[in-house]
Amino acid sequence: MMQSNALPTIDDVASAAERLSGVAVRTPLISSPRLDEMVGGRVLLKPEPLQRTGSFKFRGAYNRISRIPEDQRAGGVVACSSGNHAQGVAAAATLMGMPSVIVMPKDAPAMKRVRTIAFGGEVVEYDREHDDRDAIADEIARERGAVFVPPYDDFHIIAGQGTVGLEIAEDLAARGLVPDVVVANASGGGLISGIALAVKHHFPEARVMTAEPAGFDDHARSFRSGGRERNNRVTGSICDALLAATPGKLTFEISSRIVGEGVSATDEEVARAVAFAFEELKIVVEPGGAVALAAVLAGKLDLKGKVAAIVLSGGNVDGALFARCLAAA
Repeated sequence: MMQSNALPTIDDVASAAERLSGVAVRTPLISSPRLDEMVGGRVLLKPEPLQRTGSFKFRGAYNRISRIPEDQRAGGVVACSSGNHAQGVAAAATLMGMPSVIVMPKDAPAMKRVRTIAFGGEVVEYDREHDDRDAIADEIARERGAVFVPPYDDFHIIAGQGTVGLEIAEDLAARGLVPDVVVANASGGGLISGIALAVKHHFPEARVMTAEPAGFDDHARSFRSGGRERNNRVTGSICDALLAATPGKLTFEISSRIVGEGVSATDEEVARAVAFAFEELKIVVEPGGAVALAAVLAGKLDLKGKVAAIVLSGGNVDGALFARCLAAA
């Protein structure tokens, strides 16, 4: 298996796509005439809520877990997640006939916890502000002989998430379109770094950008400073899926070279994007999955006369929060 400190390439993203073929959903690119009219350009949306387990996270989880050698599978896997990586790991492990334990914050959405268990995962809760989730996961791994599956800072995780970008590039090319900009949300950075590997390979001139919740824009600040900046808070946004403290080491090595810029959106702007996706696209998108769309709707990207691909990264939102987003829009 590839060393954990190595960086994947476009060939590794292509290898992940082969492994995921017939297992993951190849989500389509969709458009909205109203959105195109609003921005004065052409916007193609990548709806990962339609993905297995409801988010892009299944891609990286399955690519990583399916590559664990047979002699290391008996103890199963352990992961840390607020919900989407949890579900992806649980589902992938179950498909591979392996047990899984997920270390999940107590304030994670109840629906994500319930679904993680339904996919076959065992949930161990922790306090986000006081407990060390990595230490908890390490202890479980030692006790059970389990393999730790990181949420983003891993060779095969990044390559698996990169299949989102590979599909975008292939589907745009099939339509005869060249993207001016591709935007995806960022937390630890596995998705955006993987997407950038694929998109920049096929379209070197395209801009690839991060989208983050306001107050948790560690990638954008890190791009400006040249080092991995940390957020001052660990809670305080409706975008529960995007609250990593700092960009990953491996992911930032990639994104700092071929992404390098980002935008952010407030919770109010994100709520409006969740409502827009529901009302106009007929798709349920969770707040963390709607940040890139929120930035577009808020006019933070000039898309006039341009072609843009925007990732809607997940749709695992509990009913109460979804209702609040619709009411606030």
